[in-house]
Amino acid sequence: MTTQVIDKSLLDAAVKAMPDDRLAGLRREAADRFVSLGFPGTDHEDWKYTNLSDIEALSVAWLKGNPNLQPVSSVTDITDEVRSAIDAHWLLVRDGVADDMLPDIDGIEIERLVDADCSALSADDALSAFNVALLQDGLRIRVEPDAAPDRPLAILNIDSARQRVVQSRLVVELAAGARLELIECALSNGSGSQFTNSVVDVDLENAACLTHTRVQDRHPDHSGIYRLQASLARDANIRHSSFDFGGALSRNDVVTDIKGTGAAVGLNGLYLAGGEQHIDNHTSIIHGVGPATSDEEYRGILTGRAQCVFNGKVIVAEGADGTNSRQSNHNLLLSDRAEIDTKPELEIYADDVKCAHGATVGQLDHAALFYLQSRGLDRDQAKQILTRAFAAGMLSSLSVPACEDFVSARLDRRLAELVDDVDD
Repeated sequence: MTTQVIDKSLLDAAVKAMPDDRLAGLRREAADRFVSLGFPGTDHEDWKYTNLSDIEALSVAWLKGNPNLQPVSSVTDITDEVRSAIDAHWLLVRDGVADDMLPDIDGIEIERLVDADCSALSADDALSAFNVALLQDGLRIRVEPDAAPDRPLAILNIDSARQRVVQSRLVVELAAGARLELIECALSNGSGSQFTNSVVDVDLENAACLTHTRVQDRHPDHSGIYRLQASLARDANIRHSSFDFGGALSRNDVVTDIKGTGAAVGLNGLYLAGGEQHIDNHTSIIHGVGPATSDEEYRGILTGRAQCVFNGKVIVAEGADGTNSRQSNHNLLLSDRAEIDTKPELEIYADDVKCAHGATVGQLDHAALFYLQSRGLDRDQAKQILTRAFAAGMLSSLSVPACEDFVSARLDRRLAELVDDVDD
């Protein structure tokens, strides 16, 4: 498979310039691994529709330019807006580095990775290896047994164009019986070429429950790759909601590994794309044991020359009897130039299972448009009502209710922009 390779000397120089802290050894090992792997090319099956050549060129230019690793100085307007909209315990992460003030919450331990007993960070795939190799720091969140915090924990990730390339890492551990509502917001401070590479590691012990919402609304010049990988023990539960509104290129990989009976996975996603945006969602639900359940639904609204990808894979291992899995992807094309490449997959190696999957691609119903216009609405209003109704299903399944107003406002603003771009 063709890969796009960063020169080893460039990467080694950047790694050597970083602090000699607890992550130093992990950085060196990950750098060697990334050099051997390189950025995946489009002849790699999982990346055939997503070209990373611009990200690779940006990364090379950044490495050659004596990388600046300092976070932006002030983001007051953005932080005030988001914090006032969502009632939560907040963590601010600027260009991959958490601010000094970490919240003190009963039942939750929060520490930086450079201060944590973190002997290993997963770097199995190329982008995770790139993440560790250039990681300044990260956060580890540990929720104690049977703890249930009074409010969600929210992380505001703000990236600036000055930083060019950013690595972000989050480790989330829920002890037996623990519960946590977690919100991630990925926003931009300024325009200009920017690449953010984020990895979230989740470990759920017996009967732990994580409800997680992520909202990505970056500047149109910014690109991001996001990977969430979760391991579920017996009776553990994860509900993940993803909303992608902004960015030039966005790639989301969500991997959930069911290792205990009675575990449950719920994945929901909504992506809105216009202009020449590219949004790629790849999910993998691994049913290693049974009985267990998984339910997944992603929806997309596209216009202009946008290209979106959905590849959802459910793997039911041999012996995982009692598995119950449902997967669907629905897309609404508002332009004949927009493109969706959708591929729901099932790999079943067990006999006693109940699995279903499906995908749909369509356009606005002209009869419905005509009806709404006959009731006094203009054409743009009618389009916005129909597209809002299509998206509403994902909003109603929002995993963390505390951010519903914030997500709804961002959704309405982006829908209005997409409808304005539609050619009649």
